[in-house]
Amino acid sequence: MRKCIGCMESKPKQELLRVAFYEGILSLDTTGRAKGRGVYLCRNNVCIEKAQKRKAFSRSFSANIAQSEIDRVCEELKEVNGQANE
Repeated sequence: MRKCIGCMESKPKQELLRVAFYEGILSLDTTGRAKGRGVYLCRNNVCIEKAQKRKAFSRSFSANIAQSEIDRVCEELKEVNGQANE
């Protein structure tokens, strides 16, 4: 079980998407095995947006992460969800 940083609900790892932070770079981890610290998000845009608004990425990784980096990864997450708003 892992906890979503957007809604704070615990769910099985397979139901969540992982974002990794390694050497100052934030990246979507589609394999679940990327190096670095990881956080998990539900597979919906609501949780992604909640995590952005709550500054959950910076807090979870105990690092100042550029907003542009967070925005880029959030767009990748939305594309993976197949729900990109464009």
